[in-house]
This record gives sequence, C-alpha cells and structure tokens, in this order.
Amino acid sequence: MAAAQGRLSDGAGGMDDAKEKEGDRGGGGAAPPAFQAAVQALRGSRLRPQIEVETTRAPQRLAPHAYALEATVVDGDQDLADGRLVLLHDPDGHDAWRGTFRLVTLVRAELEAEMAADPLLPEVCWSWLTGALSARGLSYGEPSGTVTRASSHYFGGLSERPATSQIEIRASWTPREVLGGVPDTAGHLASWCDLLAQVAGLPPAGPGDASIVTLPQRRDPQAR
Repeated sequence: MAAAQGRLSDGAGGMDDAKEKEGDRGGGGAAPPAFQAAVQALRGSRLRPQIEVETTRAPQRLAPHAYALEATVVDGDQDLADGRLVLLHDPDGHDAWRGTFRLVTLVRAELEAEMAADPLLPEVCWSWLTGALSARGLSYGEPSGTVTRASSHYFGGLSERPATSQIEIRASWTPREVLGGVPDTAGHLASWCDLLAQVAGLPPAGPGDASIVTLPQRRDPQAR
C-alpha cells in the first residue's frame, strides 16, 4: 500500500525541517521556539519496529508553521496500513482549535470483507483514536473527523482481481500545551502509532494499550 496521500481538512506553508524558513502568512521567518521544540520531540520518539516513519512535505495553507510525517505499518513484505500526521502551529492562536497547536491525520488500511460489513465499524474506528489518546493519559480538545469505508469492484480487464474494502480515518484534535507552552508531541505521535497498529490488526504493544476497543485481527500478520 502506498503512503497515504490526500487532502487534510484543517486549514499554510509546508516545511521539511523545523529550522528552515516556512510559508508565513506575513512572509518567511524562522520557526518559533515552541514549534521547534514540538518538532524536536517528534524526531526523538522511539516507535514500534513495525512502523516505518519518515518526514514528508506538509500541506499548504493550513497554518503559518507545519511539519508532517508519513508512516507505513510493515510486516515482512506486507504493508498493512499507512497514514500521515501533520503538526500545525499558529502562534496567534486559532478560534476553531482553541489553542496554538493542532494535529491532523489521515489513516487508511484495507479490510477483510466481513469486517468491512460490520455496522459498528465507524464507531469502533473512532474509538481507536480516542482510546489511544486516553490510554497514554494525553490531554486534548476539539476533536473532529470522519470515518469512511469504501469497496472497489473490478471489471473488464481487471475482473480477475478480487473485490477490496478500505477504511479511512481523517481526524484532527488540539493537543493541550504543557510546560513552556509546548504540547507532548512525542506522546501524541506514540498514540497515533497505536492507532495505526490497531487499524493494521497488530496486537497491543504493551499493557497500557489493552483498554483500546478492538475488532478481530484483520489478517494473520504472518500470512503471505
């Protein structure tokens, strides 16, 4: 599965490095210290070995300062799920965010047909996000998002391909600022990786994850 691409729905400037100049509304300028500290915490995070994370260009025109990561959940030669996480920062604050930072995400994975047919799937997938944040004791506000499931059927020259189903979670939330006006971005990244693992069907990484609502494992991770 290719790394998640798509338009994130939360409101400029992309950057690949917190120390580079960015697309400020009023012109280019160095990133403020709070944003640099938040990005540094993201870079210093240690994650599950099955999750491959790299920086990517942040979306345009969402906030004066932005930093983006994309990740793929990998098991052997299988890509089980992928996603993108964007950290936004507006030093002047944002009414809709009720804060100066915002996290925006897109997560997606293919599903088995019986799992895709579960009428409770959207609610359960949303609980994976909120449960992952709560399980790590993170404080956040103003969550919003959508859970979309779609199926593809193939015809003509592609008719030999089996039908596929996909789940897609788009969400955003405001991480509460702690010491020095900087949110615990490392903790939020770890929670986001917990969400990716849930969507991919991986078992919990540790005892703290056991409270997250789960569906039956999407596929045998060892299957080839």
